[in-house]
Amino acid sequence: MNEKAKKPQWAMVIDLDRCTGCEACVVACRVENNIPTVGPEEAAKGRSINWIRIERYFEGEYPDVKVKFMPVLCQHCEEAPCEPVCPVYATYHTDEGLNAQVYNRCVGTRYCANNCPYTVRFFNFFDPKWDAPLDKALNPEVSVRTRGVMEKCTFCIQRIRKGEEKAKDEGRDVRDGDVVPACVQTCMTKAMYFGNIADPESEVSKLSKSNRASRLLEELGTKPRVFYLNKGD
Repeated sequence: MNEKAKKPQWAMVIDLDRCTGCEACVVACRVENNIPTVGPEEAAKGRSINWIRIERYFEGEYPDVKVKFMPVLCQHCEEAPCEPVCPVYATYHTDEGLNAQVYNRCVGTRYCANNCPYTVRFFNFFDPKWDAPLDKALNPEVSVRTRGVMEKCTFCIQRIRKGEEKAKDEGRDVRDGDVVPACVQTCMTKAMYFGNIADPESEVSKLSKSNRASRLLEELGTKPRVFYLNKGD
């Protein structure tokens, strides 16, 4: 890989016309990133943890009602409102456009969650527990977050690093398709795309320029790195 080459700028495109709301991406994310299940009682208190969720909404009047689905995850904003409010700099912006989270620096103020307009940050109220044999399924490449820290989607940073290291070992730049997050890999309808938006030949770069493309709460000026292709009529 050319060391002087510009760093990849990671982004995601989600085609709402293809999303069926099956939640395969949600399950894949939980398994890949060691996300604990808190149970119905804690979920009722608003303490559920989901790095990606499926928003459902309805359009039209009965009986002509259309159901629409929207996967929502950390938007990895270029102007992230969660970053400047962290007193210990646990959340910061990487040179690859990711909104990173340093778990062992976080002191759990939850300022970042309060300042996030997308509600995609989650606080660990308790140490996670996995009953046997589920404890054998934990991903060794991802840390298990302990009580008292904030967590969120990382675009599967462990997969990004693995793809970059492989490209470096082979003496080349990262190619489109080298990095596939768990949610993108599992989507059965191929509604999710991930790649380097700085590469004009990448699928993500081309789709982000579509006349169907928009960003969630774009009027806030946060400049998300997640683009949605609006569903047609």
